[in-house]
Amino acid sequence: MTDNTTAIVGGYVVPITAEPIDGATILIEDGKIAAVGVGLNIPPDAHVIDAAGGWVLPGFIEAHGHVGVHEEGEGWAGADSNELTEPVTAHVRALDAINPADLGFRDAVSGGVLAVNVNPGSGNPIGGQTATLKCWGRTVDEMLLRAPSGMKSALGENPKRIYGERKQTPSTRLGTAALIRGALVDAGNYLARMDAEQRKPEADRKPVDRDLKLEALGLVLRREIPWRQHCHRADDIATALRLAEEFGYDLVIDHGTEAHLLADILAAKDIPVVIGPLITSRSKVELRNRSLANPGKLADAGVTIAITTDHPVVPINFLVHQASLAVKHGLDAVAALRALTIDPARIVGVDDRLGSIDPGKDADLVVWSGDPLDVLSRVERALINGAEIYSYADGEARFAEPW
Repeated sequence: MTDNTTAIVGGYVVPITAEPIDGATILIEDGKIAAVGVGLNIPPDAHVIDAAGGWVLPGFIEAHGHVGVHEEGEGWAGADSNELTEPVTAHVRALDAINPADLGFRDAVSGGVLAVNVNPGSGNPIGGQTATLKCWGRTVDEMLLRAPSGMKSALGENPKRIYGERKQTPSTRLGTAALIRGALVDAGNYLARMDAEQRKPEADRKPVDRDLKLEALGLVLRREIPWRQHCHRADDIATALRLAEEFGYDLVIDHGTEAHLLADILAAKDIPVVIGPLITSRSKVELRNRSLANPGKLADAGVTIAITTDHPVVPINFLVHQASLAVKHGLDAVAALRALTIDPARIVGVDDRLGSIDPGKDADLVVWSGDPLDVLSRVERALINGAEIYSYADGEARFAEPW
């Protein structure tokens, strides 16, 4: 998926981490951004993409979605997001269920979304390991950026409804929190046993039987991956904060419908919120305070935000439209673009490769017909690793083959 040298010329370049540059050139070599600026020397054999009149941005990043594990138009056959056979499934991996042929990946690219963090669902108190990948490729392995990139956990209505209907634990919020605490205590004990054996002379060490659940939770306790906490209501967000304080892990709030009510606390603790989906109905009690004004309230309070469609709840190609509507309701436009690029990249731990137009980063770039926050703008070209994978012209969208 790489060309040797490509130059994108003449566009209004929005690097995200620096001021926009009108009429700039982006030089791409071997799939990486080599240089950005005005008046750059373009090699005579370079493939030139004319972006005059357009805007050039890094590919957007969906920080919380279910593309590939909850396939569209496939019914039960493509529903692999929730392993509901037991409430604690820390050992399951989104990586093992992602289908690159899911139509959602093509929708993502057509909407300027070139990377996604794929989460298990929210049916279990602990749902499993997330994976971050690019939205184009033949196998998930070649698309992969980071796995695991987090541990999915759910508070609130979903786990208590699912297991309550079965007359199992957890049937209440207190049962959900107790299960999470118990699993993390077990993981801490497992790590202590492993560490104790490692401290012994090699001849005296006894093997500790592997436990995939506890190994995965150990990554959280050692702060190698964040805890991705599904929660909407302010009281559930407070529980998430309480658990993070007790066990000392890195916390990300997913959804955060009422996070604005605790914005000062979240900002002080430097806890990011992946907010959304923003254009759904209030389909359950937890969503009664859903509002397009909430992202702006969080950002104004100093909370780092990303915006999510929770695809397929909202189609992933509508990610930018959610940001546009949030701007209409008070979110700063610069903050909105950051919430689609560098901030989700940092939240999922891939900002060394994606999220801004900087030399050395992957050339995952989108040429828009105009300001992407304008609903009339569309994606005209999309590149991943410097190779053009999508173009739109004369009313027709064209995709390259993913191999």
